[in-house]
Amino acid sequence: MFVRFLRPNNLSQKMMRVIFSIYLVVTLLITSLQFLSEYLKTQDAIVSELQQLEATVRGPISTSLWQYNRNQLDSLTSGLIQMPIIEGVDVLDQNSQSIISKRFYDSSSVPLSIFDSTSALSWTLNGESIPLGTLVLYSSSGVVLERVWFGFALIAITAFIKLTVLFWLFIWAFDRYLATPLRELMSQVNEVQLSTSISKRIHLSNAENNELSHLQDHINTMLIAMSTDRERLLEDEQAKRDWLEEAVAKRTEDLQILNEKLKYLATRDSLTDVLNRGSFFETAQQLLVLSQRQKSTASFILMDLDYFKRINDTYGHFIGDKVLIHFTQTLQGFLRKSDLLGRVGGEEFAIFLPDTGLDAACQLADKIRQTISDAALEVEDKTVTYTVSLGVESSEPEDQSIDELFKRADLKLYGAKDKGRDRVER
Repeated sequence: MFVRFLRPNNLSQKMMRVIFSIYLVVTLLITSLQFLSEYLKTQDAIVSELQQLEATVRGPISTSLWQYNRNQLDSLTSGLIQMPIIEGVDVLDQNSQSIISKRFYDSSSVPLSIFDSTSALSWTLNGESIPLGTLVLYSSSGVVLERVWFGFALIAITAFIKLTVLFWLFIWAFDRYLATPLRELMSQVNEVQLSTSISKRIHLSNAENNELSHLQDHINTMLIAMSTDRERLLEDEQAKRDWLEEAVAKRTEDLQILNEKLKYLATRDSLTDVLNRGSFFETAQQLLVLSQRQKSTASFILMDLDYFKRINDTYGHFIGDKVLIHFTQTLQGFLRKSDLLGRVGGEEFAIFLPDTGLDAACQLADKIRQTISDAALEVEDKTVTYTVSLGVESSEPEDQSIDELFKRADLKLYGAKDKGRDRVER
């Protein structure tokens, strides 16, 4: 829709096309002449460089010819052919017969145009110049074009400047024929936008029946609709904001509860609800360090249910799980709040006892062993009995890692297993 408004009234489209076409033709013509001039200047510069290069290598090549040193001559011409401006090298004898002829291009990709620089080769002997032949260096339009692109950047800049001038001329015409009538409309639209009153309307001084007047009518119609809906939208927005704040508060509370639950579950064994292996050892390590600082003794009980695989094979894993739950519930009846219980393996459990010596730990371990040995678990009309073996170890002043206590308790546990199970080994 705005394209229609941006069309100048006093300048026909046909005239604009003619002016723009003339501008393009003139610009292309000037650019082409500048490019041709730059090309010729660059070609003259390359010819001059070829002559300077000939002056540099004329002596070494003449020496190679005089000494009949073909290898040195090949090396010199091979080096020349690698120069950026060289497309070919010819070394001719006195009879214009080719001694060496090398080209940078092959026969299938001959450059559009080739030009050369020729110099005579001679050797001075006893003050007399002896002609040896001719050196011809070739360059091509391809080399010139590669350099012209750098110089042509200036031409591009010039074209850009011209285009910029044309652009500003167009802007001037645009401002005169279209922008001025629009300024009043834009100014009033801004006033309406910044105004705190929703009753303000657009009133253009030029009341001609044209696109701008139609736009004025549309804007005023839109303002009327906006003023009608504004209060309703504000009320709806406030209601939504209140609902959102309440929902966010409720969601935040739910997330906090969920996070606490997840933190708890992350530290617990899913079956027995005691500490899992990682959490048990992490907490036990902290308690051990505290005990060492307080110079008190801590004890470690490692327990393993005897023949637990046989229970699973005989009664099934469901009853095996019930046995593990029964075992942990039985253990919790013997423990203080400060004691630590964890499941460290499939049927292997551990207890960390702060401020507890070896004798007291062994007494507790024997109570646990006796209670488990005397217990009978009734599950699905089946009576299940089982025993447990225990290894007990206490901390030494030099112990700094819970792993040391675990290793020593593990050795005691295997000792209890080797001695017949259902026993405590210290």
